Amino acid sequence: MKLSECVKPISYLKSKTAEALRTVNDSGGAIVITQHGEAKAVLVDIVGYEQTQESLALLKILAQSTRSNQRGRSKPVKKAFADIRKRIRDRSE
Repeated sequence: MKLSECVKPISYLKSKTAEALRTVNDSGGAIVITQHGEAKAVLVDIVGYEQTQESLALLKILAQSTRSNQRGRSKPVKKAFADIRKRIRDRSE
């Protein structure tokens, strides 16, 4: 979808809500809603929204693990699994 087709005034959304929803659902794209010529919101289909949220969550996890690694709060995989196995054994005793 062309950018010029993706930007719509709020009056369009008010008068053609069903059409706007059909457009984002069929195209998988987004519609930028403007008010007084200024972008105010983005209308996206639920699948696209969920994918964006999942991507953001993964990026946050990556950023946290990078910070932890930079601060020296990491350990080799073998050590991590050994620690987990030890905790499991200790709980079962």
